[in-house]
Amino acid sequence: MKKTPKYIFVTGGVASGLGKGITTASLGRLFKSRGVHVALQKLDPYVNVDPGTMNPFEHGEVFVLDDGAETDLDLGHYERFTDENLHRGSNLTTGAVYSAVISKERRGDYLGKTVQVIPHITDEIKERVRSHAEAENADLVIVEVGGTVGDIESLPFIEAIRQLRNEVGRDHCAFVHVSLMPFIGPSGELKTKPTQHSVKELRSLGIQPDAIVCRSDRPIGRHLKEKVSLLCDVPISGVISAPDAESIYTVPLVLHREGLDRELAQHLGIGAEPDLSEWNALVERIDAAADPVRVAIVGKYVNLRDAYLSVIEALHHGGFHHGVDVDLAWVSSDDLDQADASVVLAGIDGIVVPGGFGWRGVEGKLEAVRYAREEGVPYLGLCLGLQCAVIEFARDVCGLEGANSSEFDPGTLHPVIDLLPEQKNVTDLGGSMRLGAQPCHVAPGTMAAAAYGEQVVYERHRHRYEVNPAYHDVLTQHGLVFSGLSPDGRLVEIIELRDHPFFVAGQFHPELKSRPTRPHPLFRDFVGAARGRRARGDTADAAARSVVIPG
Repeated sequence: MKKTPKYIFVTGGVASGLGKGITTASLGRLFKSRGVHVALQKLDPYVNVDPGTMNPFEHGEVFVLDDGAETDLDLGHYERFTDENLHRGSNLTTGAVYSAVISKERRGDYLGKTVQVIPHITDEIKERVRSHAEAENADLVIVEVGGTVGDIESLPFIEAIRQLRNEVGRDHCAFVHVSLMPFIGPSGELKTKPTQHSVKELRSLGIQPDAIVCRSDRPIGRHLKEKVSLLCDVPISGVISAPDAESIYTVPLVLHREGLDRELAQHLGIGAEPDLSEWNALVERIDAAADPVRVAIVGKYVNLRDAYLSVIEALHHGGFHHGVDVDLAWVSSDDLDQADASVVLAGIDGIVVPGGFGWRGVEGKLEAVRYAREEGVPYLGLCLGLQCAVIEFARDVCGLEGANSSEFDPGTLHPVIDLLPEQKNVTDLGGSMRLGAQPCHVAPGTMAAAAYGEQVVYERHRHRYEVNPAYHDVLTQHGLVFSGLSPDGRLVEIIELRDHPFFVAGQFHPELKSRPTRPHPLFRDFVGAARGRRARGDTADAAARSVVIPG
């Protein structure tokens, strides 16, 4: 018999960036802890088909799934909190909806009807939500509606979920609204008016929230909850205080203590009680992690931390495992190109060069790689970080003067990094890279093998360029270790150096598969190596050597 799923829709008001994604992910964890089979989905109102062609400064990182879907960064939160792998149906954009509807119209599927936002666009949205529930065989689907209530581009999604509630029944659908409750300094008060206006806007569109998550910089008391309950027509048990948290991983416990999952479970007729023992243990480890380890992230998008969100979280996951507090130092690769790496990176316990595109900042990244290699500083390269490590090794160890990637210097005499042959005739940028989970055969006796403990692993990719096979021999002859290869041996997946505390880089994005309760093996061992460097006092020695004493 076909399963009838239940739905929770999460909307946001007043301002973006309040934490709808964390709220959605937290609800996913809380209901999974109740033994409910949960599926999560993000509806994004932008007209791009997916975020794959968007500048990181515009949108933050692109989160790639196993099936190669390029998705919104909130899906990273969903995977990390629920420890479940998502797929292409988990993210839906206005661009994808309109593209599908226009394709149907061109085929004549609408039998000559005038194609309109209602019912055709809204029907497509509802169908995508329902089909996702069916594909996942879910008991409960938690759907985040991107944007802010009142935005013109969000209106079709809001209308679609309003219609869906009427179709599935009110006892099968709940609405959660995340809203800002700002603190006004001069008057010393938290103000409910923005939330009132946001809920009024939502209600004008036909949606009455069943719970309101009040985001603020401090807890809200009973008096303010009563006020919001009265003026927004929500039971006081559905008014949830969600103050800023030191760690996002404490948010599920905060919402649980406030009774959000209990309120929604009662509304939806879900009777099981949650088992939060694993998550409580995680938060205890986070609270206990006090010893500092300082890690530098050398990149060109350091002014927007969301561009490296999964890298940040994966490093913290490694810290949770080792009981250390990973302190991040943000180093602009543009600045490092003009500076002395031994000065800028003094006192650093580990260096990460993350992914990226384009030539800008690459020379600074090469300086960071050289410093890590020569000074024995633990190094982890991610995608472009592997390519930079190969370029630096080719120049400074193999003696290939001017070695480069053909992406950065098409005229280089030594293109040690080159375009994949299958990429040479690609004209469309969107969705055309090497994407998704790909197999990697790990060489025995290597750092990578010690980290993974497996002979074959699957890692998520997002790139066009690879280590040029024409240079494989010269690189390995000079000591570069290819510790991971594609099944046919043609593509280099992992490199490392012998006689180095930890120097490993992957052509993939391991950060995308890291979980707070299961850190990715490469991040786990990298943080462990950085911790070892700190414990040995190597960091202090390096900092002392970098000080120039006047003669």
